[in-house]
Amino acid sequence: MIRPLAATRPLQAAAAWLSTLAPGLALVLVVALVARGVGRVVPPVLNEVILALVCGLLVANVLGVPASARPGIRFAVQRILRLGIILLGARLSLGEVLTLGGQALGVVLALMTIALLFAYGVGRLLGLPRRLALLIGVGTAVCGNSAIIATAPIIEAEERDVSFAVATITLFGTLAVLLYPLVGLALALSQPVFGFWAGSAINDTSQVVAASAAYGAVALTTATVVKLTRNALMAPLLLAIAWWWRRQAGVARRGAAGAVPLFVLGFLLLVLLRTLGLVPATLLPALDEGARFGILLALTGVGLSTSLRSLRQTGLTPLLVGLATALLIAVLSLGVVSALHPA
Repeated sequence: MIRPLAATRPLQAAAAWLSTLAPGLALVLVVALVARGVGRVVPPVLNEVILALVCGLLVANVLGVPASARPGIRFAVQRILRLGIILLGARLSLGEVLTLGGQALGVVLALMTIALLFAYGVGRLLGLPRRLALLIGVGTAVCGNSAIIATAPIIEAEERDVSFAVATITLFGTLAVLLYPLVGLALALSQPVFGFWAGSAINDTSQVVAASAAYGAVALTTATVVKLTRNALMAPLLLAIAWWWRRQAGVARRGAAGAVPLFVLGFLLLVLLRTLGLVPATLLPALDEGARFGILLALTGVGLSTSLRSLRQTGLTPLLVGLATALLIAVLSLGVVSALHPA
């Protein structure tokens, strides 16, 4: 009788673990599905990820979250997030970067570097926590919310920092969707120039698509290619941040394996497999949906675990850093693009 009892212990432990996670995961799932449903009937600017964060914040700060739900919410923010990031690799191919050409790649790299260093440097000068300053810089430099939530586990950022960084990037990205086409028309920018400007300066992919589609079909095509280049550069940037953060934190002694999170390696592996054609085309829609839904669940968890009362303690500094960085990149990008493609 001892062996059967011993054999059931792992099953009992797994069942207990799942029962601990179940309340929080159920809450995350319900709120995420509500956000997805609302996202289908509102303007594209308010995408489901933004709505998931907002819905989570409303539930947490108006209705409250029971203590029994916190383990499942934490699991969504940490574990499901990593899976979503890995699956993002199926969207990208190295060929998408190579076809763009050296000129665009150089401009994108320069703007990304400036945005990241400026946001981090100014944020630190203004007394912003290191993690929050870095998250705002990464969100502006690469691909908005995706870059923020991909960087957060590398630097062990708190949910409060992630939530505030996402809110900051979302605010100025949404304003860009409304203002960029107006500025483009006022300056009589050609569609290729506007597309390059939008793709290299606006934060989130959905915001880039929304702004460039409003300007024209050629602008949309150009902006999409430039934005894909920025997205593809997220992988090497994550590796660089992981290495730098470990050194800053004084934990380089853990060795090379500890400096590269496993989910980053998984992301790179999927990019490589996609590039080599080893990912069947029939699987791509499912992998893309898995990435989207995983990130949706993670951002829902971030909202559910964020207290607005604690956010108020942060003050206006993050908003000022985000605004300054967004304006700087908008002006620099427009100047570079106009110089490369004179009217």
